[in-house]
Amino acid sequence: MSIESINYSIQPQKAILLQHPLYQKIQTPEDLLCFLESHVYAVWDFMSLLKALQANLTCTTTPWFATKNPATRYLINEIVLAEESDLAWNGERLSHFEMYLNAMKACDASTFQIESFLENVTSTQNIFVSIKKSDLHPNIKAFLDFTFRVIEEGKPHEIAAAFTFGREDLIPDMFTAILKNFQKNFPATDLNQLVYYFERHIALDADDHGPKALQMVAELCGNDEIKWKEANEIAILALEKRIGLWNAIEEKITLKEVIA
Repeated sequence: MSIESINYSIQPQKAILLQHPLYQKIQTPEDLLCFLESHVYAVWDFMSLLKALQANLTCTTTPWFATKNPATRYLINEIVLAEESDLAWNGERLSHFEMYLNAMKACDASTFQIESFLENVTSTQNIFVSIKKSDLHPNIKAFLDFTFRVIEEGKPHEIAAAFTFGREDLIPDMFTAILKNFQKNFPATDLNQLVYYFERHIALDADDHGPKALQMVAELCGNDEIKWKEANEIAILALEKRIGLWNAIEEKITLKEVIA
């Protein structure tokens, strides 16, 4: 197998994501807030995938030893730097997750649920217990559970596949267009920080991190057909879990409209 064969095999899932009816459902500021309050979990758990790769592919313990592949080592550390301490809207250094939370607050989205969830994770010291006991939508639970199961398995090529293929790089582009349209129709809603967040992702991923992440998957799988098969399966599952997340958000928006 190869990167090209994985890209071919995930086309059905990518097509569903890119044509998902959720995008048409986001019609009002209230719809957008509903989206943000669920999507934030994907922003948060992305960092755990990245840190799992850093733990596997670089040396984060002492005594220090040089890991096998300097190029992959550089890629992971570069992405960690950008994701964990990027330049925020106001010029300060923040993680992308913190930037997202600030953007949510700026447009009056609630951060109570995600902050309560993270407090529970800290309290239990067991992510799977926290997910199971939360009152999140079942699809959001499944999305998070999948991420941390992949991490727990500890196979670098599978974590890399979830990281590289499971985080659809075309979606930020689509949401930037949606947000700019919102800025025209709802000028009272402060979306500047949110637009900045998505534009940062596009700038970082399109020409630099994306191609390097694909190279990382290829290097980790090498000539091992079993690893390629496992990476392919994880890529498909990751996108299916993202479809489930999108379905959950669409359902929540629809339910909100019915109740209203």
